[in-house]
Amino acid sequence: AAWRTLAVYDRNPEVMGIRSFRRSVAALPTDPVEAIGVIVDRLGIPDRAIEDYLVRALFDLGWSAYARYVGWNAELEGRRDDTLLELLAIRLAWGFALFEARTDDAFRTAWVRAMEEAAKLPVDHRLDETPELAVDVVLQDAYEIVFRRNLIARLLANGGSAAPSGRTDGPAVQAAFCIDVRSEIFRRALETACPEVETIGFAGFFGFPIEYVPIGHLRGGAQCPVLLKPAFIVCEEVKDAEPFEEAEVLGQRLLRRRVAKAWKSFKVSAVSSFSFVETAGLGFAAKIATDSAGVTRPVPSPVSDGLDSDVAARVGPRLAPGKLKGRSTGFTGSQAIDMAEAVLKAMSLTGPFARLVLLAGHGSTTVNNPHASGLDCGACGGHTGEANARVAAAILNDSQVRDGLRERGIDIPADCWFVGALHDTTTDDVKLFDEEDLPAQLADDLARLKLRLSDAAHLARLERRALLGVGDAADADAAIRARSKDWSQVRPEWGLAGNAAFIAAPRSITRGLDLSGRAFLHSYIHEQDRDHRVLELIMTAPLVVASWINLQYYGSTVNNAAFGSGNKVLHNIVGQLGVLEGNAGDLRVGLPWQSVHDGRRFVHEPVRLNVFIAAPETAMDDVLRRHTGICDLVTNGWIMLHSLGEHGSLIRRCVRPGIWVASSYE
Repeated sequence: AAWRTLAVYDRNPEVMGIRSFRRSVAALPTDPVEAIGVIVDRLGIPDRAIEDYLVRALFDLGWSAYARYVGWNAELEGRRDDTLLELLAIRLAWGFALFEARTDDAFRTAWVRAMEEAAKLPVDHRLDETPELAVDVVLQDAYEIVFRRNLIARLLANGGSAAPSGRTDGPAVQAAFCIDVRSEIFRRALETACPEVETIGFAGFFGFPIEYVPIGHLRGGAQCPVLLKPAFIVCEEVKDAEPFEEAEVLGQRLLRRRVAKAWKSFKVSAVSSFSFVETAGLGFAAKIATDSAGVTRPVPSPVSDGLDSDVAARVGPRLAPGKLKGRSTGFTGSQAIDMAEAVLKAMSLTGPFARLVLLAGHGSTTVNNPHASGLDCGACGGHTGEANARVAAAILNDSQVRDGLRERGIDIPADCWFVGALHDTTTDDVKLFDEEDLPAQLADDLARLKLRLSDAAHLARLERRALLGVGDAADADAAIRARSKDWSQVRPEWGLAGNAAFIAAPRSITRGLDLSGRAFLHSYIHEQDRDHRVLELIMTAPLVVASWINLQYYGSTVNNAAFGSGNKVLHNIVGQLGVLEGNAGDLRVGLPWQSVHDGRRFVHEPVRLNVFIAAPETAMDDVLRRHTGICDLVTNGWIMLHSLGEHGSLIRRCVRPGIWVASSYE
């Protein structure tokens, strides 16, 4: 409506040669759906081609992706948002104005002929009508078969033979990491450094869909996959702070944010920006030098912005029930027990328990990086997994929660302690939280775990260094850490480049197998999942998110101009929405070129996701029949679903529900 109000007075299109632009717009109905209908009718689009025409009109606009995002969030909250629909009406109105401006016979004749050809096209596209595409499809299939054949052969050869060694009465440490492909490298390194550890793969939000509200904010970020809506609100607090100290911290942060905002407005405003550079420019020489040396950051981290360093080290989640502007926060006793039970069962972690159980979310450390959230946790909605890991650990350590779990058949021993942690995927450092709450008798266990985590981090960096271009192994630790502080670094890490497989199975099937950081690893023991509720959760949530990530990298590689975001060096940030490539143009979607290409070759191989699940085929068939979205991904070939037989000894591929064929690559 706002665009239409302005368009009927805007003479710019007519100056550019679109005659009668204002009259064309004014003649359209005010309702966007009616306007679209009138345009389609006046253009003479045949019924067969209407959907293609409307999709293509949106496909050409990067802003349509953002509009769909706005609509998606509204749907999660039970609302309706017509931003995408109205954007479509605006785009078609422009096209219609261009159409009406062309009255010459040659154009009109060509248009009529084009509509006649469009009406003849079959609904189902046939490859024999486009031989070039058919050849490309065959080559793509062959390319993917080679990868799949090698992976299947390695899974069959491994066959669950690499069982964890060490203690016979249970693992010394259990460490749960996100299913993210980068965790595969670290898990393997940790198992090498500490063979008695048992690692677990689970979605990085650890089953706690929360909205985490930082100090000084009224709303927070959704710390859960975008498929879900946050079910709980958790506020940030300063640990062990007196009431007067909390009020002081809040006041200081709000004041510092207001001052920073005013200072930034002064620096970039149209009037003061020139005089500011001339008078104060040289004063920033020292800041530029320290930023370049990695001593300081160009801008403060959003996590600690406005907080003193000692206060920032003490902030954490507040779990007790409370209120925030009329909204309930925290967890009640029954809610905490229900969530704890669901999480432990979904992780196949119902016993025996180790003395220490590590819950490691993940995030990244970068500076001057508009795509930083793309390196953080996808399961946490593009945030780090720190809040979720700390919330999960605190709830599972609560004595009342443990009493409730014991009544439900899950007995966590008194000498077992859950530790929240954050795996930095850029540096491979692991930070542990709330160590001061650890029982004294576990201090030696924690000290040993820290040493093993440090050893594992070193091994992981050695493995990643070659792909990052770090030549000297002796200097790998320092060089990789330096990349995370370098404001000019376009590739602080490779993110999820190379992702190609999703495996939901006991760790014994993949333990000891070098998957080169290319597989999402989700722990799953189907014998403990008698009603197959966990299987359904895996196939409808983490599997879908992994498929999205895989297709994002796939599209950004095969056609970066359409599905990616171009050259990262040229990016300019548009508000908090996205980036432009250069100083104008359309909103760019997808990943930058530097995220999939190292300057000489592609680092990401465009391979559709290969899924392997150790579960009965009949159970997976049931899930597919009840969830058409997942079924479409399988039957249309966007993911290749395989069953892992007993101990990974037999692998079969799903053609469609009820039809499984033995792999021809065995």
